[in-house]
Amino acid sequence: MPSNYTVLGVQLMTTGEKAGTWGTLTNTNWDIIEQISGGYTTQAVTDGADTDLSVNDGTTGATLAHRVIDLTGALTSGRNVTIPIDVQTFYIIKNSTSGSQIVTFKYITGSGSSVAIPNGATKIIYATANDGTNPDMVDTGFIAAVVDDTTPQLGGDLDVNGSDIVSVSNADISIIPNGTGDVNLGADTVQFGDLNADATLTTQGTGDMILNTNNGTNAGNITLADGANGDITITPDGTGVAKAVDAADATGAIKIAGLETIFVPAQAMFGTTTNGADAQAVETTATRPEMKVLDFDPSTIEYAQFSIAMPKSWNEGTLTFQAFWSPSNTDTGAALIGLQGISVANDATSDVAFPTAVDVTDNGTGTIEDVLVSPVSAAVTVTSAAADTYTYFQVARNATSGSDSFTGDVRLLGIKLFYTTDAANDA
Repeated sequence: MPSNYTVLGVQLMTTGEKAGTWGTLTNTNWDIIEQISGGYTTQAVTDGADTDLSVNDGTTGATLAHRVIDLTGALTSGRNVTIPIDVQTFYIIKNSTSGSQIVTFKYITGSGSSVAIPNGATKIIYATANDGTNPDMVDTGFIAAVVDDTTPQLGGDLDVNGSDIVSVSNADISIIPNGTGDVNLGADTVQFGDLNADATLTTQGTGDMILNTNNGTNAGNITLADGANGDITITPDGTGVAKAVDAADATGAIKIAGLETIFVPAQAMFGTTTNGADAQAVETTATRPEMKVLDFDPSTIEYAQFSIAMPKSWNEGTLTFQAFWSPSNTDTGAALIGLQGISVANDATSDVAFPTAVDVTDNGTGTIEDVLVSPVSAAVTVTSAAADTYTYFQVARNATSGSDSFTGDVRLLGIKLFYTTDAANDA
């Protein structure tokens, strides 16, 4: 009686048969069994037709008689890989084809179930041979639940032995509790993002993002670390304002370094010893606002001074200013009001010359006791500007300039200084 063969090609020799060749044939059988139990092979999948895997009776090398099959080839559309209808075993199959196409593993005939393997995915598949006509191909879901499934179900801990969990073909990886549970990341360092691309943390639904420290029991520090001495930027999306909440649950905008103001009233100034402006009090009506002013003559250049220790957060750059003043008569001519400044360092002399003044032009309104606010001036350079210095400012009316045409006294109410900070505070 001649030999028979299993569905995967192992030779079943009849008693008394193959005299003198049992050793060779048995070794071949063991080789076939070994590749069935743990063998690895590749199988090219063609773009124009399905790939049918067949049995090699009594010889090694049949693709379907390997445990691990790596599917290769370039595809422009999905293809099928089939096995004979009576094969009963399980496979580990990876779709390594190029072209991002799905490969379907199935029996060669019948209407039983099949398994679709996405590009780049690996699946454990059980060929049941459970029906002589329509057998089923079953996806065990074991590797798919970890690597490819969009809704993996993990009953216990996930241990990847120090390896990465990588998405397939740039797909998202979402860790979403089923219900109200938490996602706990138990690592000293958690990294996210792809190389140099921006990384985004997004909450599911409409919930806020909350960062808890010390397991939510005590307040701790949240540190945004950047490169050495690098800035950290918090940018609202659109026209929103970056805000913070203090211990009293009061919400306010976060202070941002930038343009700041100091107002210096005329009462804080004094007319210089030489050609000084006159300090005056102008009563509007009894018990109503009374204006404390410095009067600047229309025909002689007169001066007033004030001094400030500028905030440490000042960037030591140029300043601008606005003059607040009131007309002494009904003229509507133009008045030129100038400002100049110089800083003096610790243990340096105050006997220094002011730099050239920067004038701002404003017109009278023709109404006495009006409050007039000039335009913002051009940049004023403060000579020797530096941290921890004492800065002298001098205000003058450029009355002898051909551009100054206001016929009365300029009654100065004060000067608003605009300066720029480059630090959040004066520490």
